[in-house]
Amino acid sequence: MKIRTALTLKNTGVTATVFLLCMVLIYLVSERTRDKTFFRDLKSEAVTKAHLFLADQVDARTMQSIYLNNKKFINEVEVAVYTTDFRMLYHDAIQNDIIKETQEMIDNILQKKEMEFHVGKYQGIGIVYPFGGKEYIVTAAAYDGYGYDNLLGLQKTLFILFVVGLPLLFAAGYFLARVSLRPIRTIVSEAETITASRIDRRLPVKNESDELGELSTAFNALLDRLEVSFNSQRMFVSNVSHELRTPLAALIAELDLSLQKERTAEQYRCAMQNMQQDARRMTRLIDGLLNLAKADYRKEEISMRDVRLDELLLDVRELILRAHPEYSIELLFGQEEADDDRLITVTGNPYLLNIAFSNLIENNCKYSANNSSSVQISFWDKWTVVRLSDSGIGMSDIDKQNLFTLFYRGEEEKVVEGHGIGMALSQKIIRLHGGDIAVHSERGEGTTFVVELPHV
Repeated sequence: MKIRTALTLKNTGVTATVFLLCMVLIYLVSERTRDKTFFRDLKSEAVTKAHLFLADQVDARTMQSIYLNNKKFINEVEVAVYTTDFRMLYHDAIQNDIIKETQEMIDNILQKKEMEFHVGKYQGIGIVYPFGGKEYIVTAAAYDGYGYDNLLGLQKTLFILFVVGLPLLFAAGYFLARVSLRPIRTIVSEAETITASRIDRRLPVKNESDELGELSTAFNALLDRLEVSFNSQRMFVSNVSHELRTPLAALIAELDLSLQKERTAEQYRCAMQNMQQDARRMTRLIDGLLNLAKADYRKEEISMRDVRLDELLLDVRELILRAHPEYSIELLFGQEEADDDRLITVTGNPYLLNIAFSNLIENNCKYSANNSSSVQISFWDKWTVVRLSDSGIGMSDIDKQNLFTLFYRGEEEKVVEGHGIGMALSQKIIRLHGGDIAVHSERGEGTTFVVELPHV
């Protein structure tokens, strides 16, 4: 069932229920008003007849004759007059006797002074009427034919209104639902035009303060993120293809050149060394991409344990010097850390942290004239701070802005070999561990990376 149909049915059901309750309330109020009005008329008629009889203005025979004649055409009021000791003085029609008074009833009327009651379809009253210094009991009863006829007419009118109004309510609800959901149909139509090749399209936002405006704004924000992701993916594929194509092309060219004719053992050795260099370059690139994929894991998907950064940095230094004996790495550990190991212990993945600090230290060494890096550990508040410095060529403002952009090589890309993965990978790993990384550098004054990680 579509939302439009569901809203129409629900709106019709609720409105019809309220409508029905209002009609029932109108009927009940009308019936109560009729009842009270007729009791008031009965009392007036009873007092009038009792006064005429007790004052001898009209004799009993005449009053009874008038009653019998009127009863043929209208619902005449039947009146009776009694003394307080239950002696009947007058009765309009003793043969009918609608009320059928009893001693108990007379006593109740004397006690309450006035009573209202129903006898079948008739309404009756009993009152104490003082006259000439004495008290008399007057009863009256009649059928409110005129009132019931009006009530029946009201009942028929309300029923017709309900029967006619129900389809009108459904039609009005359907129209309102259609009008209310029209912006959603517009959003759906616009959303259907957004494809991978037209990811730059956005949904129209007519009113940012209503719910549909908030939905469109949230969807547009999602599209913004998706567009950035798609563009990043497109750029990633393009850059990876380019980076892989270069060593592959060099490798194939070297092989083709070697196979064109017979060469000396020295020439073959030189060609194999070149191919080995290209293969290692491809290996480093593939390793970097795999590590980048691992850094994109969610934190709960990675094995974490307590890691002492001083021990980790010693391992990193050993690995780097084993691969690059010409590098110089100086580790500076302050004396204050020895008091509490927790101040230099972080919760993390040793493998990923090793990669992050290796990339930073190697970056120091590669861009430093003496291939050196100075690493210092300190702490403050809840953070363990690692500063990695060099005295190299430094960075320009453009390089600092784009340093952590994937595949960005910088203005000195021809001086030092690389793929532009290391810095972006290090930032991802540090942030994955709840930390932050900053760079301070000036042209000709070296570069300092400041890494902050929460200690245990």
